Amino acid sequence: MRNGTTITEFILLGFPDIQGLQIPLFIVIFFIYILTLAGNGLIIAIVWVEPRLQIPMYFFLCNLSFLEIWYTTTVIPKLLETFVVARTAICIPCCLLQAFFHFFLGTTEFFILTVMSFDRYLAICKPLRYPTIMTTNLCLQLALSAWVVGFTIVFCQMLLLIQLSFCGNNVINHFYCDVGPILKAACSDTSILELLGLLATVLVIPGSLFFTMISYIYILSTILQIPSATGRQKTFSTCASHLTVVSLLYGAVLFMYLRPTTHSSFKINKVVSVLNTILTPLLNPFIYTIRNKEVKAALRKAMACPKTHHPQ
Repeated sequence: MRNGTTITEFILLGFPDIQGLQIPLFIVIFFIYILTLAGNGLIIAIVWVEPRLQIPMYFFLCNLSFLEIWYTTTVIPKLLETFVVARTAICIPCCLLQAFFHFFLGTTEFFILTVMSFDRYLAICKPLRYPTIMTTNLCLQLALSAWVVGFTIVFCQMLLLIQLSFCGNNVINHFYCDVGPILKAACSDTSILELLGLLATVLVIPGSLFFTMISYIYILSTILQIPSATGRQKTFSTCASHLTVVSLLYGAVLFMYLRPTTHSSFKINKVVSVLNTILTPLLNPFIYTIRNKEVKAALRKAMACPKTHHPQ
């Protein structure tokens, strides 16, 4: 037990080194946030109303878009506040709640992407059996499992975290409530929580990456066996969007976790966190629609619908 005054709130520093750029950054990030909500919301709406898109691949994409909407919403409003308020305070229950949803949704995203890679594996490597294997029930079970496992992993740690009392430094050098600074402010021993966090990280990130890589090894092996170049390109295009998103997400996460921890590297990690929290959810709708003829056709159809109903 450490001596010190019990704290009731945390202070989020955000980015204190960007004096003079707060308002421009506020405008840019707010605009990105609106685009993220609109883009991901549009994907959900298009899949919902277009029968041709109501297949497993787009069902999982809707899960990803829904997740991205709330993932950014847990962080961006408070980040925007750090740009316009001199002292960004957040109560301890609010901070713990933000940390829970941030890591719950982030963990679930890894599992959703893994499920999507499994779906692409079945579609490309076992096309004849795909309709009988990837049934509606299996889609629901896989998606629900991703959400439940993500929730369980983070909730178990949160049950221990909410029992801590805090009496240390209440300043969090980040733009959201990261678990590391929260544990440093705890009065009691946090070794069990740190161990659980390490085990969860190893289970989620390398574990999901391993299964995703296995799926893509089989996918690439199958694609290389296709005799025509046109056939190979057409088949690869069905999983190129997912592979791009996987590369962005795992690239950013591995960059943060595999580098040695220094003062300068922490600043870089904060910037990478911004890219991972803000830009990746924004890019996902564009990545999945730019090269996807089915989604673009559904968008054109949706935009043309109002024009087809003229008064007689």
